[in-house]
Amino acid sequence: MSTRSGAGRRVRPAGGFELFAWYAMRVSGLLLVFLALGHLFITHIVFNVESINYAFVANRWAAPKVGFIWRLWDLVMISLAVFHGFNGLRQVLDEYITGSGKRVVVHTLIWSCMWALLAIGGYAILMFQRDDKYIKEWELEHGRPATAARPADSASQPPAALVDRAR
Repeated sequence: MSTRSGAGRRVRPAGGFELFAWYAMRVSGLLLVFLALGHLFITHIVFNVESINYAFVANRWAAPKVGFIWRLWDLVMISLAVFHGFNGLRQVLDEYITGSGKRVVVHTLIWSCMWALLAIGGYAILMFQRDDKYIKEWELEHGRPATAARPADSASQPPAALVDRAR
């Protein structure tokens, strides 16, 4: 691409890490649109928002045939969101931090925080185990099944598959 009015600043980086980061922002942003819209559609339109709770997520992640797909969906979404956010933060701060020593410190902090959040989120998603004792205590306390998550347009009865998994 050409430079803007001779200022020497390129709209798209010439190469190296900055070009990779430039493309990564566009790809991750596009993927996040679809992942986030899918997440919102499922959790806010297909199911009642009031019924989204621990049991809903536990059943979704522990489902024998599709649980790994939901975990993968959530893992990709959180990974792309964290990378996208921290890469954007790095780009904004690079405009204000001019000293190379300061940039090294700031970049180290940014990438360290990013990797720490990715590790915590990945651990939570991949190592999650359903806690049936907690679900039973919740049901006793609230007097209703914790897995009452149902499509918004369905009758008052929860789907049998969700009730059977809770038992």
